Amino acid sequence: MFKLLLVDDEPVERDGMQAILQHAFQEIEIRQAKNGKTAVEIASQWKPDIVFMDIMMPAMNGLEAIEKIKQANNDTEFVMMTAFDTFDYARQALKLGVKDYLLKPSKATEIVATTDKLFAVLRQKVKETAERRQEQGALQKALAIVETDIVTQLLFDHVHEMHIDLLVEMLDTQPAEEKFVMTILVPEGGEQIYSDIKGRISNGNNVWMGACYGSQLPFIVFRNPVHSFRSQAITLAKEILAVTGRQEGWFVGIGTVCQSLDEIRTSYQKSLVAMLDIKVPSRYRFYSDELEPIKEDVPAFIKQQEKRIADFVRLGEWEAVEALVLDLIRQLEHTGEKVLRTQQRSLEFLWLTTRVMAEIGIEAEAPFYSIPAKDHRQLISETLKLIQDLKKIYMSHYSRLEVDKIHRIKQFITEHSHEDISLDALARQVDLSPIYISKMFKEKLGINYIDFLTECRIEKAKKLLADPEKSLKAIALEVGYHEPNYFSKVFRKMNDLSPTEYRMTLFKAGKTEEVGT
Repeated sequence: MFKLLLVDDEPVERDGMQAILQHAFQEIEIRQAKNGKTAVEIASQWKPDIVFMDIMMPAMNGLEAIEKIKQANNDTEFVMMTAFDTFDYARQALKLGVKDYLLKPSKATEIVATTDKLFAVLRQKVKETAERRQEQGALQKALAIVETDIVTQLLFDHVHEMHIDLLVEMLDTQPAEEKFVMTILVPEGGEQIYSDIKGRISNGNNVWMGACYGSQLPFIVFRNPVHSFRSQAITLAKEILAVTGRQEGWFVGIGTVCQSLDEIRTSYQKSLVAMLDIKVPSRYRFYSDELEPIKEDVPAFIKQQEKRIADFVRLGEWEAVEALVLDLIRQLEHTGEKVLRTQQRSLEFLWLTTRVMAEIGIEAEAPFYSIPAKDHRQLISETLKLIQDLKKIYMSHYSRLEVDKIHRIKQFITEHSHEDISLDALARQVDLSPIYISKMFKEKLGINYIDFLTECRIEKAKKLLADPEKSLKAIALEVGYHEPNYFSKVFRKMNDLSPTEYRMTLFKAGKTEEVGT
């Protein structure tokens, strides 16, 4: 249903034209205005699709009214009606974007033909708008998947710089020099409002969202120079917690500011340390050195132990893991460290254990001590229980692991490369964690999964470019890119040629072959 406004100071003219239009068209709603001023008032509220505007009217002439209406609604189409066929009127009308004009009195056939022509223009506009929205929706969905996967890989693995550069460009993100990680602790059952939280975080904030694994939802925040680091983080934490209402268990850990994405894992780990004790009224906490042991001789020892525990977990040597963590507790006790600080350090080791497990495909929720330990003996007892729980998860996983995972993943990506494939989608196909799949590609195949997916798409595009009948837009869509410009950038990055240039090399090669034969 299109809306049409008739503007003329002669009631007979308005009524006659309305009768003609209503007889000729069913999908039309018509209103009348007796002068330019009334037309501007009606248009500001009703927003007509088409305005038939008489030029010579008292108080405010038609050209003035057209100019004011276009300022409020640039999509409205105009037809000028005048009894004077003068060049000056036509020239001014063209400047204002008037699509056509009618000389009064007009024949019914001319009025109908002009209106029908404008309806065709409007229908095409509606179609193009719908297509743009559909393409934009598909593009945003694809970019959200890429964004989530890149955050996951930045925090747990490695992502190729090419994809970060392109993601920044496509998301119109301006990543500041400084950035930090915030991690939300999601209680059991909290997934119900996960999408609301994600929407609140993404709305107006310069962030990259990660995926919710287990009970943790991490995201990278780019610094806003207008506000201080603490002010920006607190505002964002309060926005998140406002969505959760008064539900128990929600908590936000805030990591430290870092300068490069290579350091972002450190900020992430410190956001986890900030969640060591969630029993604070604010329900958020910044990481600080106060959470760390302060003995000068401890850091080197701990760093060495962290490397050893990661190796032991990968090898499945749980007795060694247990001995190492207990040795840490005894060492810290021997140096005079307080029980609470020692508990914090041992919990960091247990979290390191779960991260290493995740890297090899075993998902386990980050462990927590049920209560603060009163002494080192109680701490040792509670720690042993948590290690045994992690060991059971580890052993259960390896009893189910199949040997053909890599082959199945490669086959799935190759067959579905035109689709928006995320790490989560791959994980569901082979019953592995997204983090492990990312790690497995790098270690077993020597390639990142996004790079493998991109290679599949570009190789398919090369074959399609040999068909001169296919447009670049059609090829981009067929291989899985919703935005032709993005496809062209990826293609050039990988081949040092644009798709058009590559197609020309194929064409020239074909001509040379013909001459040779």
